[in-house]
Amino acid sequence: MSDKRQQEKLALEGGLKAVTSIEGKGQPKIGVDEFMAVAERFGFSESVLGKIRKAVESGDVGEGAYLANYYAGLKQTKNEEYAALARKLFGVGYAIPMSSGTGALHSAFVAAGVGPGTEVICPAVGFFATAAAVVSSKGIPVFCDVNESMQIDPTKIEALITDRTVAIAPTHYQGGVCDMKSVMKVARKHKIKVIEDCAQSCGASYAGKLVGTYGDIGCFSISAYKIVGGGEGGLLITDKLRLYERANQLAECGGLWRPIRFDPPRYKGELYCGTNYRLSELEAAIDVVQMKKMPATVKRFRAAYTRVLKGLKTFKGITPGLVNDIEGEVGYTLRFFPESPRLAAKIAEALRAENIPAGTRGPSGRDDWHIYHYMYPVTLKQGPTPDNCPFECPLYLQAGGDVNYAKGQCPVADDLFDRAVSIRISQWYNAADCKHIANGINKVLAAYCEPDPDGKPWM
Repeated sequence: MSDKRQQEKLALEGGLKAVTSIEGKGQPKIGVDEFMAVAERFGFSESVLGKIRKAVESGDVGEGAYLANYYAGLKQTKNEEYAALARKLFGVGYAIPMSSGTGALHSAFVAAGVGPGTEVICPAVGFFATAAAVVSSKGIPVFCDVNESMQIDPTKIEALITDRTVAIAPTHYQGGVCDMKSVMKVARKHKIKVIEDCAQSCGASYAGKLVGTYGDIGCFSISAYKIVGGGEGGLLITDKLRLYERANQLAECGGLWRPIRFDPPRYKGELYCGTNYRLSELEAAIDVVQMKKMPATVKRFRAAYTRVLKGLKTFKGITPGLVNDIEGEVGYTLRFFPESPRLAAKIAEALRAENIPAGTRGPSGRDDWHIYHYMYPVTLKQGPTPDNCPFECPLYLQAGGDVNYAKGQCPVADDLFDRAVSIRISQWYNAADCKHIANGINKVLAAYCEPDPDGKPWM
């Protein structure tokens, strides 16, 4: 066969290949410069950064890094490692790495059936993201009062349940834990879902069981703002396959999570349009390390918190915060309630002067999205479009819905939020530090209040 005929013949049929080599040689899309940009975020000196660059430039990174969740060409991606670690740590069947705790909440609410014409019971105290995710799911938040733990009051939930209620969203506030057994009892009686917001209490437990595993779905913020996480990230966990699949469809509507990605639905309601809350490989790599540290981190916080509490005396006019489970709280916030916001402000100022990190809202009156009546994007009932969905949704109005928000609806929250004094506890306090902190608190309280040997104990 002539060379010309051999060249014309298809390679599939034994002919010569049209392309035998590529002469152009490119550079990795994501290579040394990107690695150095990350290294800079760790705060190394210019001298150290120079040494790092010299070291990494001496190696061959090949085609460079691939920092997306799918198609990474790896045996196990960091997202898969993160999910597997979460399943093991929390003892659940399913875990979804998320780009944020808010994304996890939005996915969870949609998975649980929140939509037009429905309501979700949310605590009066906790960050605005919980209620906002309900609204983003086209549901209506209904606020429930708290008790002296600053967690949702289980005795107040039942009165708020209507035919429109599809879920309760207890928030484990500032390292504390809700009374989950009581919450679950009410929820199961009325056959409604429980979505646990664990953004502020990753690693906490109640009655020996980790938060996030009581409800139907547990949602976490794994971020730089929390005790676990390094940037912006989240996590959703559940033991229920259908809830996992529905949450995944909202979080990753491309279908890439499915066994056969682009097949027709396997069952009614499996596929619907969602959004994208995927976590990048770069963030997942950091969160794998952070999540492995979580048990030890929580143990250190809890030990310091308990040591300080044991050293505190009781005083008239000072009510220690209710602790639902002293062995389960993370313990990065010590909270108590002076008898007035004005006294709270004086005590907080005096504590700071003693080098004790304390804060209070006091009588300032400033707005704060951690309490229901200041959550303006919710309480103003203004949707992003002229139809004002979901607040004026016909499905909600026809179902008898008529929500209104005003200060005074949750009087315990109104009262406690203004006069709470919160003291930050460091996980790195040693025994001597804890003793000094406790002595300092006693010193300040003794200056403003009378001792009360028969007062409510701190623990």
